[in-house]
Amino acid sequence: VIMSRSDFRRLNEERLANGELPFANPRNAAAGSLRQLNPKITAARNLKFFAWGIGGHEGISFQTQWQILQTLKKWGFLLYPDIRLCKNLEEALNYYNSLKKKRDELDFEIDGVVFKVNSLAQQETLGMTSRAPRWMVAFKFPARQETTQVLDIAFQVGRTGIVTPVAKLKPVQISGVTVSRATLHTLDLLRQKDIRIGDWVLVERAGDVIPEVVKPIPERRTGNEREVEALAGCPVCGTPLEKEGAYYFCPNMNCPAQVKGRILHLVSKRAFDISGMGDKIVDQLMKTGLLKSVADVFYLKKENLIELERWAEKSAQNLMDEIETSKKVPLNRFIYALGIRHVGEFVSRILAEKYAGLADLKKASEEELMEIQGIGPEVAKSIVDFFSVGQNLKTIERMFQAGVTLVYPEKEEEKAQPLAGKTFVFTGALRNYTRDEAKALVESLGGKVSSSVSRKTDFVVVGEEPGSKYDKARQLGVTILNEEEFDKLVRMA
Repeated sequence: VIMSRSDFRRLNEERLANGELPFANPRNAAAGSLRQLNPKITAARNLKFFAWGIGGHEGISFQTQWQILQTLKKWGFLLYPDIRLCKNLEEALNYYNSLKKKRDELDFEIDGVVFKVNSLAQQETLGMTSRAPRWMVAFKFPARQETTQVLDIAFQVGRTGIVTPVAKLKPVQISGVTVSRATLHTLDLLRQKDIRIGDWVLVERAGDVIPEVVKPIPERRTGNEREVEALAGCPVCGTPLEKEGAYYFCPNMNCPAQVKGRILHLVSKRAFDISGMGDKIVDQLMKTGLLKSVADVFYLKKENLIELERWAEKSAQNLMDEIETSKKVPLNRFIYALGIRHVGEFVSRILAEKYAGLADLKKASEEELMEIQGIGPEVAKSIVDFFSVGQNLKTIERMFQAGVTLVYPEKEEEKAQPLAGKTFVFTGALRNYTRDEAKALVESLGGKVSSSVSRKTDFVVVGEEPGSKYDKARQLGVTILNEEEFDKLVRMA
């Protein structure tokens, strides 16, 4: 499913005219349009479907891939207009090179060419590896690169204290997207690449999505470039940094950057879901001293808010109502809201199912936690470390004193098993779950996870770079879910 460049420009013009933010690129616009809950909005986006193959088929036989494509075209499906039947390797490579040169002239974005063996009988003979068909290969185009200048290198501190260098760039267009910032990942990588303030650098969008500084261009140096000075301490609070693996982090839990990050995490949709507290409002409340820790969110008073700039009776009351409503929170979302390092939604959920209450979780040892499927040594240590810090325990106690009430999950014997009798198979890499986490989640809801696809399989969950299980699922007509659909299914359960 694609959105043409011309439709993308039209859509962004309409959004800007309506005071809405524009989409970054056609890929994001197409994906966002497909996820729309309102089908009328999706229909208005003028998306196009390019067919490239079939799943199962009955009552008709095919001998070649080319025959399949021509039949689809005859039936009225859109195909990429310049699909080519190549007779040898030289023709195939010439086709790749010609398409690479004219990709910018197309009215839609492509990132490479997929070559397939034409004979279906030969495809069957070649078979599959554990990850992909042997009869098909993708030739990706090189990532688009542009030259720009590093105006500055700043350091940002996340809610867990990790310090990340970020290059502020002279704005440059890459694939129609203006890039003005790019992460440099770690201080060690910054030094390894020898990127300096004032350098001219090569920048690319990795996978045509994520801005990344590839390397400096030393021959363009004038002598006025400045190396990034070693950080003596946290760029926000000045506390001496500590190192853990490849990362430097600020150990000061009261660092304003960390406090702000933790507050924004606590009020986020998947935690306490207080939508009225965005970035700017948190900044304002911290500057005026109304917020000094995450627990302070539940001690805000309407009379204090009304005294602030841009606040009125109604807006203050709306926020107070939202905070009051949020105080009754499921245990799993409360655990997630605490912002424990390495503890995301999935781990929060299985912890809430494992332990009768927060008191039991606080007492858990690393060894006990590691016995839970989906929790490894790093996560277990992080949980134990969090509950061993007095300040964290005091914050939790203050939240309870302010009226926060935990809603505990049903006991295991009473709990419904909404996925009971359903068999899942996973293929490809998932963004938000490890394979063990996804397996444990399905099993916690009564489902079963298998390593192979058969006619008895109910769902095949497909991540990035899926293997042969995906093709077999299509051949057998098994229901296929992407990660977003799987996520929605388990949440509804």
